[in-house]
Amino acid sequence: MNRLLLILALLAGAMGLAPAMADDSMPPAPYAYRQLDDPAKEAKAQGLMETIRCLTCQSQSIADSDASMAGDMRSQIRERIAAGEQPEAIRAWLIQRYGDYITYTPRVTRLTWPLFAAPAFILALAAFLLRRRFISGKAPQGEQE
Repeated sequence: MNRLLLILALLAGAMGLAPAMADDSMPPAPYAYRQLDDPAKEAKAQGLMETIRCLTCQSQSIADSDASMAGDMRSQIRERIAAGEQPEAIRAWLIQRYGDYITYTPRVTRLTWPLFAAPAFILALAAFLLRRRFISGKAPQGEQE
């Protein structure tokens, strides 16, 4: 009997008959849409917010996003900058908390260095192959007149 009730509850939730569990009825964070009073600190916060990816939208920075999570992150950044924390320390905290994906300015690490080295390797290989083709002065066997 309990299994039947559980199955019916799951079906009701899947069909939209049950009330939504994730209700976004909380008010926005204090600094989500309000700027800091000090223009220099607000400029630091704005500069950092433009380089942090919104985890909800994924194609916008938190400075441009209207998602509630982006508002919470903007508020956290502004509160930390108002408290005197440096933007790079806040960035490091966000990366530690959410991973490298959160930043638009990736770091070169033990895992990401091939991504940075691959274009240089491909360019060097192309230059080597083109050098052999054009500098040698000889046409390949099939192209002689």
